[in-house]
Amino acid sequence: MNADGDLLKNSRFDLQVIASWITPGARVLDLGCGNGDLLYLLKQEKGVHGTGIEQAGTKVARCIERGLTVLQGNFLDEVHDYPDQSFDFVILSQTLQQVMAPRELIPELLRIGRRVIVSFPNFGHWLVRLQILGTGHAPVTDQLPYEWYDTPNIRVITIKDFKRFLRMIGVRLAREVAINTHHHDQQGHIITWLTNLRATYGIMMLERPA
Repeated sequence: MNADGDLLKNSRFDLQVIASWITPGARVLDLGCGNGDLLYLLKQEKGVHGTGIEQAGTKVARCIERGLTVLQGNFLDEVHDYPDQSFDFVILSQTLQQVMAPRELIPELLRIGRRVIVSFPNFGHWLVRLQILGTGHAPVTDQLPYEWYDTPNIRVITIKDFKRFLRMIGVRLAREVAINTHHHDQQGHIITWLTNLRATYGIMMLERPA
């Protein structure tokens, strides 16, 4: 455990929220884990048994340097190799907008994990709407920082759209938080009203229907 809490306090606000949902000692799979920031946070703060999957070799090397267990590969392929209910939590943090077939992926994640936590930038945020309305150009924001021609994102997602999607595929929304972040994403606050208009990110915990 990190006694002084500096690691948690200095982490991205969305990762702080996700970490608060994870039970101590849980089995966790982090998909598209990047440099391992979330896995490292969970290992230090919650003592999880964590595994990550990341495609970029340089990021995998960084994770290993931090003492994390991370596989190099495309998680869209790798998840099929895990037995049912291998994990307590499967996390897809700010990666959903880059997934080719979410309708097939989400049920598969709920097969290998008891719960799935998904976070994504909210394309319904007022600043995104204002840029489209005012300039007629594809928006560029802190949360969506790429131009249309070099973005890794292949989808635009709003909080309202994703909740409708969950109803359509019969997945239970067990928990949800909408947030705004600022100061390099390390600080933020929870949005409780007009979330689809005012929140920069949506974070949701999914479960199989009872």
